[in-house]
Amino acid sequence: MNDLSQTRIFSLLSESSQEATTEEMQNAYGEFVEQIRTVSNGDDYSTTFRILVATRIEIASLETPLYGQGEKCA
Repeated sequence: MNDLSQTRIFSLLSESSQEATTEEMQNAYGEFVEQIRTVSNGDDYSTTFRILVATRIEIASLETPLYGQGEKCA
């Protein structure tokens, strides 16, 4: 199974200190879409759906700050 969370767009989205250019993001997104096309090339839509759901969960986890991060010290 292809792991979409290992694509370059995830590293660009998860590293807040990194300044990505618009062109870098567009290229990474294009690679991500191509990877999705590769994954969904077959007739097994249930596998493709599971992969996309797992990827969605990975993307959502990027929005949630880790415990203690982003909080002011008392």
